[in-house]
Amino acid sequence: MSALRKTTRGFLGNAIAVFGAATAAAAAVEGHRRPLDRDLRTLGINPESFHSVR
Repeated sequence: MSALRKTTRGFLGNAIAVFGAATAAAAAVEGHRRPLDRDLRTLGINPESFHSVR
């Protein structure tokens, strides 16, 4: 039972982190700013190649 709880917490924690990173990155782009590298990495985007995205 504890393994199931650990897996659920890991999934929910990851889902919340991805949602937060997506929200922060979207707000930065909307404000004509570059998103933080941390948020881009959380979303699976290479921060070095972000400048080429249009």
